[in-house]
Amino acid sequence: MARIILLLALAVCSLGSLAQNATLLSIDELWDRYVGEVSTSPVTTTVEPAPVPLESLTPPPPLYYPQLPFPGGAQVPLQIRNESWSFPKSFWRGVSGSAFQTEGAVKAEGRGPSIWDVLTRVPGYIKNNETGDVADNHYYQYKQGNSMLAESGNILLILLDIARIAALGINTYSFSLSWPRIMPYGSGVVNEAGLRHYDDVIDTCLQYGITPVVTLYHWDLPLNLQLAYGGWLDEQIITDFTEYARTAFTRWSSKVQYWVTVNEPSVFCNRYPLPGGFSFSNDSSPTSTSIPPHQQFYTCARNVLLAHSSAYRAGKATNASLSISFKNNGGYKVPVDNNNNNNNNNNNNNNTSDAAAAVQRAYDFNEGLWATPVFLTGDYPESVREYVAGFLQPFTPRQRARIRGSSDVFMIDAYGAGGFIAAPGEGEGGLRACLSNTSHPAYPRCYVGVSTYPGAEYWPIGPAVDPGASWLAYGTDWIPAMLRTYQDMFRPAGGIVISEFGIPEPYEDLRTDILSVVIDPLRSRYYREYLESILMAIAEGVNVVGTLAWSIFDNLEWDQGYSCRFGIQYVNYTTQERFFKASAFEYVNMFDLYQEK
Repeated sequence: MARIILLLALAVCSLGSLAQNATLLSIDELWDRYVGEVSTSPVTTTVEPAPVPLESLTPPPPLYYPQLPFPGGAQVPLQIRNESWSFPKSFWRGVSGSAFQTEGAVKAEGRGPSIWDVLTRVPGYIKNNETGDVADNHYYQYKQGNSMLAESGNILLILLDIARIAALGINTYSFSLSWPRIMPYGSGVVNEAGLRHYDDVIDTCLQYGITPVVTLYHWDLPLNLQLAYGGWLDEQIITDFTEYARTAFTRWSSKVQYWVTVNEPSVFCNRYPLPGGFSFSNDSSPTSTSIPPHQQFYTCARNVLLAHSSAYRAGKATNASLSISFKNNGGYKVPVDNNNNNNNNNNNNNNTSDAAAAVQRAYDFNEGLWATPVFLTGDYPESVREYVAGFLQPFTPRQRARIRGSSDVFMIDAYGAGGFIAAPGEGEGGLRACLSNTSHPAYPRCYVGVSTYPGAEYWPIGPAVDPGASWLAYGTDWIPAMLRTYQDMFRPAGGIVISEFGIPEPYEDLRTDILSVVIDPLRSRYYREYLESILMAIAEGVNVVGTLAWSIFDNLEWDQGYSCRFGIQYVNYTTQERFFKASAFEYVNMFDLYQEK
């Protein structure tokens, strides 16, 4: 997934009357009181698989590959194999998705409401006020095939999912479980219907030779936990998340080898502090918490690290051979002088030093906030530890020991690169001025991300993508350096997985006919360049073990709704038809060309 820029409008209640009342409500009452009416798809039963039409697997005319079955008129050489590059035979050529963004069927078969079911009802918080009620209807269409289904006198063409990616040549599918589908209240009662659904999803993956990679948490926190104690801001989440994780490990550890505890904690922790003055749709209680705003991100982070490590140990106790990790997020960080470019002879050592220090702090407060404790020390990076020492309880020796080593692979959602400068000081002083001024707007991080080259009027670091993903800088030329940095910085024994990467083409949602949507040259180029960069890094000794393209198909891109399309398959949301885009073939062709047989 890609990431969002959105403040959660949720009520955070202490254990007062609202929380007490919430715990006594039935699931239907929670839906009615806090969410309201829910839309459903015409297809509300699991569609059985059928053969994938061969014509849907016909690649596009050649962009780079001379072996494709179309006549070519190119007068320049096309892509040929670099004999010094290869992907290992075991390399993941995968795709990814998440429950709330793809499944739909939000109220089906006992699922409880999540915080995102409420957020999508807050006017203006989601573009076009769109919801995840139906999404891609993946809950019913996960198997695969083309089948004709009669529904209310109409004939609907149903295109399903897992066999489609298998037929394309994908060998790994990363998806998340819906916590409120398995535990509608977040703890306690287990929904057997939810377990049976994921039984079948996992069995279908295995049937088609797809390795499932299962994420426990991709942001869809059970609403009841947010009501009861404020979700990730309270230590009770550690116990509840571990209980949920243990339920999943117990059910599927014999079938699922690869697990992810949490997805992009920097993003969902950054939703705190929750803005005051908001309330749930049918309740007047304002947001409230005793934790000061500037402390809430780090309070969440502490609880996430403890919950992750607890879930990791629970999984290993269930089956010691499991591979369990978490998904970090980030990208290469290019040091940029504040007011100079590479051609400016006025560069000085202070500016250069500040830029390098800004980059190090950017790693410390982003990837390093999670990876340093998990892979190296059991505790935060020193710069973070200095800041939080004044308000967070330090980890105990036992907690540090449990956190350290609690990930078997370094998984990183890394979409590109960006420039980083030291936060400008008022007057002279640069980075030092920020670090010495706790009221500075950039404190305590004291760096600023930039997407254009300094000293230029408008040149971006990479080609522009859809404005709905303004956080994403294309930047594929920096990927080898990024991978070397991660390997050198965090020394992951199990190697590196690029667990999300992709782009939305500019204004892709405005294209209205199939001929205009299936040719996506910028995304095709992105995947080719990114995979070439990985091949280069592997040849230089970086241990990269897999990639998971975001995403399996277009889906709900959080606050951008359905307008920002990351999929390698186009989805017609009216008919739920899927169409492979050219980038899907570009992605698998790179593996066909380079992966060891």
